[in-house]
Amino acid sequence: MVLFLQKSNAQQQVLDKVIGVVGKYPVLYSDLQNAMVEQEKNEMPLDKCKAFELLLFKKLLIAQADRDSVVVGDQEVETELSRRMAYFIQQFGSEEKLEEFYGKRTNVLKDDFRPEVQEQLIAQKMQGRITGDVKLSPAEVRLFYKTIPTDSLPLINSEVELQQIVKRPTFSEEAKKEAKDKLEEIRQEVIKDPSKMSFKAKLYTDDPGSKDAGGFIPNVARGMMVPEFEATAFKLKNGEISNVFETSYGYHFIMLEARKGELLDLRHILVIPKMTNADFFRSKQQLDTILNKINSGEVTFEEAARRYSDDRDTKQNGGLMVNPATASTKFDNEDLSQVDEKIIVTLNAMKVGEISKPMQFVSTVDGKPGFRIVKLKNRIDPHKLNMKDDYQKISAMATSDKNKKQVKDWIKKRSKITYIKLDPEFKCKFENDWFISEAN
Repeated sequence: MVLFLQKSNAQQQVLDKVIGVVGKYPVLYSDLQNAMVEQEKNEMPLDKCKAFELLLFKKLLIAQADRDSVVVGDQEVETELSRRMAYFIQQFGSEEKLEEFYGKRTNVLKDDFRPEVQEQLIAQKMQGRITGDVKLSPAEVRLFYKTIPTDSLPLINSEVELQQIVKRPTFSEEAKKEAKDKLEEIRQEVIKDPSKMSFKAKLYTDDPGSKDAGGFIPNVARGMMVPEFEATAFKLKNGEISNVFETSYGYHFIMLEARKGELLDLRHILVIPKMTNADFFRSKQQLDTILNKINSGEVTFEEAARRYSDDRDTKQNGGLMVNPATASTKFDNEDLSQVDEKIIVTLNAMKVGEISKPMQFVSTVDGKPGFRIVKLKNRIDPHKLNMKDDYQKISAMATSDKNKKQVKDWIKKRSKITYIKLDPEFKCKFENDWFISEAN
């Protein structure tokens, strides 16, 4: 995303020139500069040749997409543009500051960036055709593992596999009705005098992020809000006030202040039903009951997870947790600290097969509190990478290796039938086999 933002700025500061051509698509010196800025930002070693080769690969993808009639729809491009513009506006602090920095209106900037965004999306779609859905058999994974020299096998830290059963506090029907009625009363007052919306939001909203701004949320793009909020907001006309509606956060209503293409400026008021201590700790009591059923043999942990857990992502898998950082079922201490730092201390005192007492936690997904019990399914001591303990890791490595080989073969084949010309000043020793056209 940073590359996308910096392109226009770089073009204003340097005398640009074409340093390569792939098919009918030029590679600009400013493209290379921006790619190297991105390397530096990501704390990667500065490598001009690597950056240049990635640019050539992108243009080769675009050229092949022309032949294969691979396209992206206008709505895909517009959605991605809106998402990125919303991000940049947030980074600058306001739309006005972004426009001041570039000396252009936001809609003009979007038009400037549109061709590059379209190219990026087409290149991504084309690359997806090359690598496809690579699925390796266990035999292929074993064969890949055997190619790794024994002295090059990496050391894997201690890891655990976990299962969980989650119970989340629920609001009473009385609390829900009270919140909804209160919000409807505020809404009716705003309908009578819309100028009161900001004042009412400062007084009553339970959204800390917009409270001080009178409920104001600028530059809302599709995909930024939960589905119920987004569906309501994008149906409104300028100045229109929505009905009260419910999301996972509570009850809202919205007033649309301005629609700017696919970006919305709006105000909203959120009222969260009041939760008593009794409501909150009821979920802990429910877990105590579930734990007693498991310990008495009435149900297995896996059956209890499927029947009683409130966590949609794990309940159907018997509560088995998946590491969001690796998409595997294994967690090392660093991974666990991203999920819940307190859980590490609890696990250190547990044996494999043991189940914890109910623990309070806050979800890293939606920031909501709850209670859970955790079963230590497996503990793996530090070791060198091996097939028994690390099949998922090795499979991911093998898949990545196969993808690289497919890309390498594709570049070798397609560069033979595509016109490619490089500025002699920028010729490099590339990782892949490129067929460069002879000078005219």
